[in-house]
Amino acid sequence: MKRIYLLSVALLTALIVSSCGKKEAAQPTAGVDNETIRTIMSRKSVRSFTDQPIPAEYMETMLKAAMAAPTGSNIQPWHFVVLTDKSQYEKVFENNFNMRIFNSAAAVVVFCADTTVTRVPRDNPDAAPVTRPSGTWRDDLGACTENFLLAAESLGLGAVWTAGYPYSERYASMKRELGIPDPILPYCAVAVGYPAGDEQPKDKWKPERIHYEKW
Repeated sequence: MKRIYLLSVALLTALIVSSCGKKEAAQPTAGVDNETIRTIMSRKSVRSFTDQPIPAEYMETMLKAAMAAPTGSNIQPWHFVVLTDKSQYEKVFENNFNMRIFNSAAAVVVFCADTTVTRVPRDNPDAAPVTRPSGTWRDDLGACTENFLLAAESLGLGAVWTAGYPYSERYASMKRELGIPDPILPYCAVAVGYPAGDEQPKDKWKPERIHYEKW
């Protein structure tokens, strides 16, 4: 009887120690766990890559995901220049401090935006189309870029978003060397490839930033 009691105590102690040392798996959000949420929570900026090329179908899938982003009035102002020839990077990314990242990546995708929109005036549907500045192209390109990053994550790739617009010292050489016409501007450059390191996502959850009903 005494042996059974001592064995029970030993087992109970082992369970307590084990449970204390066990780290609870982080939950993406309360009560929800699916592939989409896991991909969003796993996304991180990757700045070093292996020399493994990206399959063509992967690149097409990421670009399709980018073009599935929401866009004001369905304008779809985006254009993309996919670069893999590193011999032209010195000119395309002139004076860009991200050159080491670009040279490491399997590809660099320059996201471009048409900063104008041509359409029939909303208040006069019988009038001829008018070209005017677009008020939503920055928002559209932001959503578009994020979709691309999430698609890359879901495919086992890594990517990092580097700014183009509004820094003319960065986007001027892209526009010039890639022959990007007016009124289109390089919005950003995304380096993408297979991760060489072990980058981990940052925990950015801050419930104190959330305000319900009013601030």
